[in-house]
Amino acid sequence: MLPSLFSLISFRGIKMIDKKRMSKGQEFEIMKLVLDKFLWLGFIVMGWGMYQSLSQAEVMAGLWFMIAGAVLLLLFLIIIVKEYEVWA
Repeated sequence: MLPSLFSLISFRGIKMIDKKRMSKGQEFEIMKLVLDKFLWLGFIVMGWGMYQSLSQAEVMAGLWFMIAGAVLLLLFLIIIVKEYEVWA
């Protein structure tokens, strides 16, 4: 395999190896798999904040976690809108 690979990669004259491109559907499926983790992480952090708020005397202890979870979810929204131009 190595000699054929090196014969295709050349600085002059011989064709270069073409990179395989993903279709929009494949790209969207991978994006869903990756960004779904942001969604889960955001809700887990917000849930932990709710638990902290309800189990402790101080509400502010859990409120910061809930705000951090909301920021993660907003980050998820911004990434989707910028990457896939949902509004356009």
